[in-house]
This record gives sequence, C-alpha cells and structure tokens, in this order.
Amino acid sequence: MQAEYLSAANAMEEALPDVLMRIVSELHDVAYLIERIEPQLAAIHGDVPEHAFERMMVLQGIDLAVQKTRGLAEFIDTITASIPDSCIVDITTALNLVKLADMQKALSNGVRHGHSQPLGKAAGDFEAF
Repeated sequence: MQAEYLSAANAMEEALPDVLMRIVSELHDVAYLIERIEPQLAAIHGDVPEHAFERMMVLQGIDLAVQKTRGLAEFIDTITASIPDSCIVDITTALNLVKLADMQKALSNGVRHGHSQPLGKAAGDFEAF
C-alpha cells in the first residue's frame, strides 16, 4: 500500500521550469481573457456623464489587472530561465487545489500548445464563490 502511494506521488514529479512555463502560459491566457472584456464594459454605460468617472475607474482597474498579470508572467518566465531542469517538484498537492478542470488539465500535461481554453467557444466549468 505504501509503495503504491509513493509510486503514484512520483508520477506527478516534473521539472520546475516546465511547470513554471505552463503557469506563464496560463497567466497570458488570463490577461487575454480580461482584455477581451474591456471593450464590452466600456460600452455598457454609454455616454451618461454621471457614470463617466466610475466607468473610467473600472476600465483603469481592468487595464491594471492585465498589466499585473502579464508582468507576473514575464517575471516567472525570466526567473525560469535560470532554474536548472534537474530541479524537480511534485505538483500533486497543488493540482488538487485547482478547481477548474481545463486549467488543471493544462497544468498537469507536459506539453501545451496555444491557449488552455478554447477562446472561441463557451466556457466549461463555472465557480461562483
């Protein structure tokens, strides 16, 4: 029983740079998805002057969220270059904490191509508080 547990845990050990690059890709996906919302939110209130300040603050907050997300992705990408491939981590516990199935799959696979979620299709999982 103990041997089975240990072999299952070892199955999720991966090179840290590979894991971090998948996180970078997910962060770029998040930034892109947030960016796609911005024009739609800009058009919601129309040209009503009483909402102009509030609308501007929301749009600036969205822009800041995109910048921070991309900044985190670039930061992780840059430090990943200095981490040797021999640095191995077990991602089992971390993957169990990820609730979105698409993201969990993208983070657990060894190879990623393109976006983790098909951006032209309807979303899959939904988590409400």
